[in-house]
This record gives sequence, structure tokens and C-alpha cells, in this order.
Amino acid sequence: MKTVDSTMPVLSRRATLGLGALAAGVAGAEHEADASDYPTKPIRIIVPYTPGGTTDIATRLVAEPLSQVLGQPIVVENRSGANSIVGAGAAAASPPDGYTMVMVLPAHAANATLQAGKMPFDPIASFTPVSLTMSVPLVLAGSKHVSAQTFREYLDYARERPGRVNYGSSGIGATAHLAMELLQLRTGVRMVHVPYRGTQPALQDLMAGNIDLLFDTYSTLGPQFQAGTIRPLGIATAERTAFAPELPTLAEGGLDNFVVSSWCMLLAPAGTPQGIVDRLSAEVRKIVHESAMTKKLQDLGFVVEGRSPAETGEFLRSEVDRWGSVIRTAHVTVE
Repeated sequence: MKTVDSTMPVLSRRATLGLGALAAGVAGAEHEADASDYPTKPIRIIVPYTPGGTTDIATRLVAEPLSQVLGQPIVVENRSGANSIVGAGAAAASPPDGYTMVMVLPAHAANATLQAGKMPFDPIASFTPVSLTMSVPLVLAGSKHVSAQTFREYLDYARERPGRVNYGSSGIGATAHLAMELLQLRTGVRMVHVPYRGTQPALQDLMAGNIDLLFDTYSTLGPQFQAGTIRPLGIATAERTAFAPELPTLAEGGLDNFVVSSWCMLLAPAGTPQGIVDRLSAEVRKIVHESAMTKKLQDLGFVVEGRSPAETGEFLRSEVDRWGSVIRTAHVTVE
């Protein structure tokens, strides 16, 4: 049986509240100090993919000017594996001190459903959002070995051949894969998915006529459009873009409100001081909105974002919900 030491003072509710306010003030002061003297050593940004891809390019474009602004080196570390899980896991397990971040793609959101219960971290709860830095609209390309010429004609071609038209992607659960699953749900067309280990082998097979359709980014597909080896069918944006004004939207081809982008999002380990997160986010926003950088990004097919931590968190949750619904409805699995 527990006893109460009568010599111990009993605090009134007012005193308790006062102590709570004092503790909050001390915590706030420490929080501000953490942000004010940050950074004092090199920062690491993990890219959970191999060098040379969209995520790697976007990260390095941001890292160099961010390093100059912060006055510390920024090391970009490529840690690929398991559709971004290896790199994201390394970031989630790092100290929440502002010296480790990870740049993720929509696969991070898709993994919340595809890999539910199988990951050593939670795609949302294990991270603090820093910035949705940029988005990358998906473009649909068709094989020139198919008689159809336009997006609408390709849909008709596929409808007349249910289960016989195929499409490629960079892998199960990739944005390009889920975008095509969404397209099929929206149109009722049924096609066969051919997953590849990356975009380049899928693109080679599209050029050779071994697959019929492929979603990817303009920076990847644009040179082949210009060379005439594949056929541009449309872009998954609400309006035509500045970097490819000649590309019609898929809505112009009859698929209303079909907007799908890849994106690049900076996350930090959960518990990273908010003052540090806010500073990093603000600096990234300035960098991507600087006129020369904006032009460089647009020339590569990126759309500048630079969203706040709160906006980034809200967007990540919406993407987890969106792609989770597609995955469940289309019965997508990684086995």
C-alpha cells in the first residue's frame, strides 16, 4: 500500500500551471537557441535512389546554394534500395538535430500502403516535413509501332484489345505505375503492366515497340520526342506547361481532371526542432524561387513549389490517402 509523505508540499492548481508555463518557456528558449546557432557542422541529405535520377538531380541543385547560405558543407548521400525504404529508414533512425534530411518521391507515400506493417518506420509519423521543393508532371508517351496517333486513339486502340496492350514503368509502386493504374480506373481500359528496374530499360523497350505506353517525366522523354523515336500523347497537368507548351494536356484528349506529378520532398527525422525546420524550409523556398534557379528547374521539366512545413505535411498526407486508394482499388501488390 502506498503512503503519502505528509512533509511534502502540495502544489495548488495555479502553482502547477505556473511551473508548466515556466517549463514551456525554458523549452522554448532552448528551442530558439538550437535554431540560432544552427548549423555548426556539415549537413547530410540522403537520396534513397542511385545517382543521376530525378531525385538526385533535384537534391544537388538545391544542396549547393543551401550550403552557401548556411555556411556549412552539405553532403548528398545516395542510399538506394527497396523502392526508397533503405534511404528513408536511415534518415528516420538518425538523430533529430537538423543534420540529416532525406529527399523522397511519391514512392514514399505509396509505401505507406504497399508496405504497410513491413517497414522499420512510419512514412508520416517518423518524419518532420521540411519542404515540398518541386513537382514533376508526368508525360504519357506511346510507341510508334502502334497505329494510333493521339491519346484518344490510343485509348480506343486499347479498348478494342482488352488485356493485350501493355505499358511499362520503372517498377511496382512507382508513380508511373500508379498513374497508369489510375488511368485505367478512370477509363475502364484494361492493360498489362510490365515493370522494369528503372526508367531507361522501359524507355528502350518503348522505342523498340516491346511495350506500347509509358508515363515518365519530360526531361526523360523529351529528347526522344524530338528525335522522333516515340510519340508524345499528353501531359498530366491542369494546363499546358511553360517548359513544353506544345504538349496537350490529357484533359484535352478527353480525360478530365487527370493531374499526376512526381515530386521531391525534403523530410527530417521526427522531433527535429521546429525552429531549424522553419529556417531550412524558408531558405529552400528562397532558393527555388530565385529567378535563375526557377528557369533552370523549368528547363529540366520541374515545377517550382517551395512549400512550408505545414503545407508539405498536409500534401504528404493527401498523397498517402490518394495512392492508398488507388493501390487498394486496383489490387496492386509488391509480391
